[in-house]
Amino acid sequence: MQLSKRLCMLADLVSRGNRLADVGTDHGYVPIYLLEKGCIPSAIAMDIHPGPLGRAKEHIRRYGFEAYIECRLSDGLHALKPGEADTMLIAGMGGGLVRRILAECRDTAGSIPEWILQPQSELYQVRRFLVEQGYGIAREHMVYEDGKYYPAMEVRPPKAKAPEGGLPEKYTEAEFYFGKVSQQQNPGVLLQYLEKGLKVQGKILESLADARGERSRIRRGEVEQMTEYMRESLKEAGRAVGCA
Repeated sequence: MQLSKRLCMLADLVSRGNRLADVGTDHGYVPIYLLEKGCIPSAIAMDIHPGPLGRAKEHIRRYGFEAYIECRLSDGLHALKPGEADTMLIAGMGGGLVRRILAECRDTAGSIPEWILQPQSELYQVRRFLVEQGYGIAREHMVYEDGKYYPAMEVRPPKAKAPEGGLPEKYTEAEFYFGKVSQQQNPGVLLQYLEKGLKVQGKILESLADARGERSRIRRGEVEQMTEYMRESLKEAGRAVGCA
C-alpha cells in the first residue's frame, strides 16, 4: 500500500499497538497501510456515505484484512462505542464538521486517549474549540504536497493530557490561526506556508489600495490584521528553524 505524503504523515502519528477508529475513512487506505506494516492490531473504518465505505471494503478484502478491519456506516462517531478504540483519526474534512463530530459524541471521543485531527479548513475555529473544551493540543505537524499545505494536530482529551506537553494556558490570536510554533514538528514547512501567505496578503492589500467605501475599509483592516498575525508566527517559525 503506497500512501500520499499527507496520509503517510497521519499514519505515522498513530501509536504502535493502538486500535484505530478511522472516521471518514474514504478508501480505507490508512488502516490497511498500518495493518500491512504490523503497526496496529485492528481498526474500525467508518464513513457516512455507503459509496466510499463500499470502496474501503473492497480494498480491505483485496489485502485480506477483513478479520482485522471492521467497516461501519456512521455519521461521525455515532456508531462507535466508548472503549472500542485507542486512537481516533478524523481527516480530510472541514473544520466545522470536525467540531460537530467531537461535540455530538463527547463521551465517546473522550474515551479515546489519542486523537489525530487533520481539518481541511477553519483551523482557527478548531483550535479555539479544542482550547475552550479543555482538550490538549500536544503537537502540530504540516506537510506540503501537490501545491497544498496540510496541517495536522495530535490532541489529548483532558483526562489523558500528558503533564509535559498538554494544553498551554493561553493562546494568542496568531496561535489560534497558525498554531503554537513550539508545538510544530515541521517548522520549516510552516515557515514556507507563512511566507507564501504574506505574499498573498500583500497582493490583496495592493488590490484594495484605491478602493473606497465602508466595505473596502473593513476588508483592508481584516487583511492588515491577518498580516500582523502571520508576521508574528513567521518570526517564531524563523527562530525555530534557526535552532533546528
